[in-house]
Amino acid sequence: MTTPEPQPSSPQPSEPVSKDRAYRSPAGIAGGVLVLALALWLGIDALVAGDGRTPWAAAAALLFLVPLVAAYTVRPAVYANDDRMRVRNPFRVIVLPWAQVESFRSGYSNEVFTEGGDKYQLWSIPVSLRGRKKAARREDRRVAGQGGQRRGLFGGGGGGVFGAGGAGSLEDGPVRAETDKVMDELRDLLEARKAAETSQGEVTVRWAYEILVPVLVGGVGLAVLLATG
Repeated sequence: MTTPEPQPSSPQPSEPVSKDRAYRSPAGIAGGVLVLALALWLGIDALVAGDGRTPWAAAAALLFLVPLVAAYTVRPAVYANDDRMRVRNPFRVIVLPWAQVESFRSGYSNEVFTEGGDKYQLWSIPVSLRGRKKAARREDRRVAGQGGQRRGLFGGGGGGVFGAGGAGSLEDGPVRAETDKVMDELRDLLEARKAAETSQGEVTVRWAYEILVPVLVGGVGLAVLLATG
C-alpha cells in the first residue's frame, strides 16, 4: 500500500488592500455633462443634416472638443488608500506612495509636493473662495452663539442653550469649507501612513494618451478643414 504524497498547502491570502477613497468635484462633473450633452446634440445634428464639408467639420470638432471637455470636467479624480494616492488630472495620472509625499498646500489651488520637489495640482479638489467665505461666516456665528450660550448658562443671561446661532459646540471644531476638509483628511492620512512599510515606492506618471490622441487628431483635422475652406 502506497502512502499518498502530502499535497502542498495552498498559499494564505494576503491582507486585503484598503479601499480607495474617491474625491471628485460634483459641480465640475455636472457642468461637464451639460456641456457634453450640448456639444453632442449640435454635433450630431450637423453630421446628419449638414451639407458639403459641414459633416466633416462637425466630426473633427467633436473629436477635438468631447475629450477635451471630459478631461477638464468629468475625468479629474483623486483616489487615496492606506498605501498611496492616485491623482487623475486632465492629461496625466500620477501615483504617489505616501512615503514620497512631502506635503500638501492649499492656496488658490490645492497641490501636493513630493520629496523630490515635484508639484502636482489636484484638479478634482478645486479651491472655492466663496466656500471659504461662507464657512468663515458660519464659524463667526458659531463662536458668537457659543458666547451667548456661556452667558446664559453661567452668567444668568437670557440667551440660554438655545440662543441664536447656538448650533454645535466649541469642541466640534471650527467650520471648514468642504474642499478644505478633504485636504485635512489627506494630510491626516499622510501623517498616519507615511512611514508604513506598504507605503514605500516610487512616483509614477503616465500620460493620458486616450485623451491626447483624439484631441490632437481632431484639432489637426479641424485646422486643415478651416484652412482649406
